[in-house]
Amino acid sequence: MLEGTPAEPYGHSIDDLLTVEPNMRARRALASSLLPENYAIISMTNFPLLGVNSENYSFLAPLHPPTPINGASNSIFVPDEAINPHPRFRTLTQNIRERRGSKVCINVPIYKDTKTPSPFFEPAPASLTNLDKENLSHVQKEASSDNTAKIADDTDSKTLSLPELIPDAKPDHIYMDCMCFGMGCCCLQATFQACSVEEARRLYDQLAVMTPIMMALSAGAPIFRGYLADVDCRWNVISASVDDRTKQERGLEPLTTSRFVIPKSRYASISTYLSPGPSYSGGCCSDPDTISPQESGLPPAQKTYYDPKYNDIPLVFDKDIHKELQENGIDDLLARHYAHLFIRDPIVIFAEKLDLDDKTSSDHFENIQSTNWQTMRFKPPPPNSPIGWRVEFRSMEIQFTDFENAAYSVFVVLLTRAILSFDLNLYMALSKVDENMAKGQLRDAVLNQKFTFRKNLFGNLERTPVQFDYLLAHKAEPYDNDAAEEFSIDELINGKPNEFPGFIPLIRAYLSATPNLSYSTFKGIDEYLDFISLRAAGKIPTGARWIRDFVLNHPEYKQDSVVGQTIAYDLVKKIDEFGKTAGRIEGLTI
Repeated sequence: MLEGTPAEPYGHSIDDLLTVEPNMRARRALASSLLPENYAIISMTNFPLLGVNSENYSFLAPLHPPTPINGASNSIFVPDEAINPHPRFRTLTQNIRERRGSKVCINVPIYKDTKTPSPFFEPAPASLTNLDKENLSHVQKEASSDNTAKIADDTDSKTLSLPELIPDAKPDHIYMDCMCFGMGCCCLQATFQACSVEEARRLYDQLAVMTPIMMALSAGAPIFRGYLADVDCRWNVISASVDDRTKQERGLEPLTTSRFVIPKSRYASISTYLSPGPSYSGGCCSDPDTISPQESGLPPAQKTYYDPKYNDIPLVFDKDIHKELQENGIDDLLARHYAHLFIRDPIVIFAEKLDLDDKTSSDHFENIQSTNWQTMRFKPPPPNSPIGWRVEFRSMEIQFTDFENAAYSVFVVLLTRAILSFDLNLYMALSKVDENMAKGQLRDAVLNQKFTFRKNLFGNLERTPVQFDYLLAHKAEPYDNDAAEEFSIDELINGKPNEFPGFIPLIRAYLSATPNLSYSTFKGIDEYLDFISLRAAGKIPTGARWIRDFVLNHPEYKQDSVVGQTIAYDLVKKIDEFGKTAGRIEGLTI
């Protein structure tokens, strides 16, 4: 895996957005130039055969057998040779397992095809059936929530299936047992610098509502460990892969040595809004292209749309840290956010960074911050740095091509501009956002699921320079500030006549109000918006749908949910061809 980021931040103008795709292509070319012959950079959410081993084939080259009774992961599928040799990654893998008190437990529902056994009991791998009774018992205890063995002494393990041997493995599911399966996935993350801490807080909240929508719209992970799954996204897999909560923290035992019962993994959706904060005065970049309200003639933005009722998820936080932060001038909501992050232990610490001056280094803070992997991340400026307050949008899946990745990145950037420019209000109960996260991972969610969403986005009609049909249709009605309905992704992105304005029309309205925007820039941006619009409407399949259709139509597929080596090779080779394409792939047809 490679993580690619631009060497320098992009500029603030709309024109700068057209440099994103060339930058991505340059990074891909640079990485590709350093590869040996017959190696390729593949841009996909997860490798379909990760963790697959047989007598003649392993997902690793050269072949290394798993070692389920020793090493960092103790996985029955993934040997430690698959882990990056940097000590951080092996240590993370081992510390998550040891802190949890058992191996991580990942179960993904299998896609049931016409010849898939029902119930589906996966055969046990050789790494398990070849163990003697003592070592098998050790492996079973480490893969059990209550740390107990499951197999009778007189039973021949070679005759049993994986769910019969491993307590945590469920029938009708694809079972995975180590950090590699989640952190081996790839995603598309976008970080935005705000003009102030208040504006960063506002964007954090507003964008959090969009994280399930963009996850479903970017879905790209329908295969895990060589099987078609009945989900399209990586999110729950990666969440479970780093779930280091003890049995007490998971609520399986009374609290004696642990401090809190923690409802979520450290990789999860956010659990609290921040609100713009007590010092918010309407934002400083709230008009097209950062024109001030005085210059644009628009009225100032509202002070805040936040209401405590939207934070309807019980928040677990360290009360001592919360008190200390408040005593030092941090308001209640921001103090709760940080006190919530610090319910987690550090899971990797370098000896040379134990003793630091916290006035000049933020490494101690970042150790906790960077291992709270949430749908949004609120990023303070480093000490003595010109970097400002930033927010990171983290739910999207990586796409096959640089064009697609640029389109998603640019869309989210323009969404932030529309939110600020039109003073939009996306707030709704966080519990509903969590429900949307669950729906967004389901198979073909972009086509088949309805998502709860605020109906009235325009909190300040005087700052809406375009009369949308939605506004005209509801002008005479009593205004229900918190009205919410279920919308399809097509309706949310492209609009629903007289019901919802749609984010593409809102962004186009923002662009129309942007001064001095050249035709070439508008045309380039419009290609991205058109692509997102067609994908939301189902006219261009998601990566997950395309991958699934490729497998289902492959001549070697046997309608049994199994993705074999030949199918996987042909799939990856085709995606490699896509990745070398400059521009949009029309229709993504097989």
